[in-house]
Amino acid sequence: MVRRFSVVAALLLLAATGTAGAADITVSAAASLTNAFKDIAQAYQQANVGDRVQLNFGGSDALVQQIAKGAPVDVLASADQEAMDKAESQRLLQLASRVNFASNRVVLIVPASGGPEVHGLGDLLHSGVKRITLGNPASVPIGRYAKHALEQARLWTDVEPKAIYATSVRQSLDYVARGEADAGFVYATDVAVQKDKVKVVANVATDTPVSYPIAVTAGSTAPEAGRRFVTFVLSPVGQAILGKYGFGRP
Repeated sequence: MVRRFSVVAALLLLAATGTAGAADITVSAAASLTNAFKDIAQAYQQANVGDRVQLNFGGSDALVQQIAKGAPVDVLASADQEAMDKAESQRLLQLASRVNFASNRVVLIVPASGGPEVHGLGDLLHSGVKRITLGNPASVPIGRYAKHALEQARLWTDVEPKAIYATSVRQSLDYVARGEADAGFVYATDVAVQKDKVKVVANVATDTPVSYPIAVTAGSTAPEAGRRFVTFVLSPVGQAILGKYGFGRP
């Protein structure tokens, strides 16, 4: 009789407290994921009543540095493998939680109107092209992809003096949109954000695929909710949202 009462009491308590394991989580994600992850966070919260998601966007390496310095982050999503490798080498990730969830492409953009004629990488050498923006290769994935592509084309030495380094891909996008740079390197998914102010002039081949990994952090205070979020990103709903914003399958 006592045992039956205990079970009933436990069920009533669970019903009164809402979703089991509900938690607040902080997700740090690459700047290029801004629009897609805002939608994903909203859909996730609707599917996981009680969980709340706080989003933090920036350059991937900067996000890793924030976590290394003790920032309270539960999930990290970066725009390249190198940034996630840095997090893993510093033991900032939960073991076996890392997984690829999306892919992208690098493109060369110019202002939608005005500016010098640019139709491909070779045109970046023209004297009329004075300012070329890309993420800082030392700390921003789009910068690394762009530098490698220019090195493969044997153009980096000539392009580097014209480089305007940005702290994130969205900053590079803004530079071109405002006409503060004659050309710039961004992801294909970023173009839609400023589609009336920039245009794509070339797809840029990269020596490594542009793939996005995600992982639960080792210091997460809500690891179960973090894993739920990662699972949701990989789910058909999460993948459909990413696809809506132009991201490819992992």
